[in-house]
Amino acid sequence: MGSEGDSNCVMRGINEQSVTKWLEDNVGPAQGPFTFEFITGGHSNLTYRVVGADGAEFVLRRPPLGAVLATAHDMAREHRIISAFGLTDVPIPQALALCEDESVNDAPFYVMDFVHGVVLHDDEVTNASIPHDSRMDLSNDVVDVLAKLHLAVPAEIGLGDLGRTEGYVARQLKRWNRQWEASKTRELPAMDELYLALVEHTPEQRFSGVVHGDYRLGNMLVDPATAKVTAVLDWELCTLGDALADVGYLLNNWVLPGEEDIRGATAFPTKAGGFATREHLIERYQEKTGFEVGNIGYYQAFQFWRLAAIVEGVLSRYLQGVMGDASEVDTDLYAEQVENLAAGALEIAKGF
Repeated sequence: MGSEGDSNCVMRGINEQSVTKWLEDNVGPAQGPFTFEFITGGHSNLTYRVVGADGAEFVLRRPPLGAVLATAHDMAREHRIISAFGLTDVPIPQALALCEDESVNDAPFYVMDFVHGVVLHDDEVTNASIPHDSRMDLSNDVVDVLAKLHLAVPAEIGLGDLGRTEGYVARQLKRWNRQWEASKTRELPAMDELYLALVEHTPEQRFSGVVHGDYRLGNMLVDPATAKVTAVLDWELCTLGDALADVGYLLNNWVLPGEEDIRGATAFPTKAGGFATREHLIERYQEKTGFEVGNIGYYQAFQFWRLAAIVEGVLSRYLQGVMGDASEVDTDLYAEQVENLAAGALEIAKGF
């Protein structure tokens, strides 16, 4: 799905013969033989573009190879979420079929429609794909789609039991603090100090609903011609909880020209310029949802802290040798990113 592929990885994670038979038996008019093109993956679920003999296009999603945390790569859950939002006007691929028989492809997988569009991974892709005078329209659509997502009533679309709704931030703090303690590769006082500050100042949850968990331009397909979001992708972190957590996460990833990001990264699509300010995003979100966005700095600090814990987990797995040869990656950059995230979040927390 999207505009990228890797012909060198077409068969990784695909048992072609058994998957072909399953597709022909379970996915509409699908006709083999099929070609499988690896689109994206890594630490996340693996995604493939599938093209049938008649030219029909599909997308297949499966867990990463060697995944050890089944709950983090639950294909049935992800398929269920996508199916549910197919009942709404949130742009999303149509879910087509789910395979839970691991004998077919060594792991569960599901199939959905192929949606055309561009994934804006960085400012270079933005400059090549989105006209400058269309970027404000795209900014508005990103917010409008998030508003539709948050206004969806979980019980009405079959997601009422997706997870506990209340106490989202408190649960997340406990979860990721446990993760930090279990995976930290060194003592980092800023992480501990920030955790205590976040616990002490946890806001009352006022606006509950479906939380995407990774809502940013890099997880969307965009139509360059209309500057509209054609599909929201990567729902594996989706749950029920505090809607403002998604807003804080989006703002953290909305880095504009001339700004320094505390992660030390530069690959942000909005750095190309022409996009709305964060203040505009907040105002439009409030207008579209009726939710008053207060204390947004808390949610931004929380999301930076959470990301630091996630990155530290990746670093730990590299150093333990369970994610391949650590010499092939610059683990010092991972460590530096965690430290920058913690320090930057702690600076935000001074304003609580």
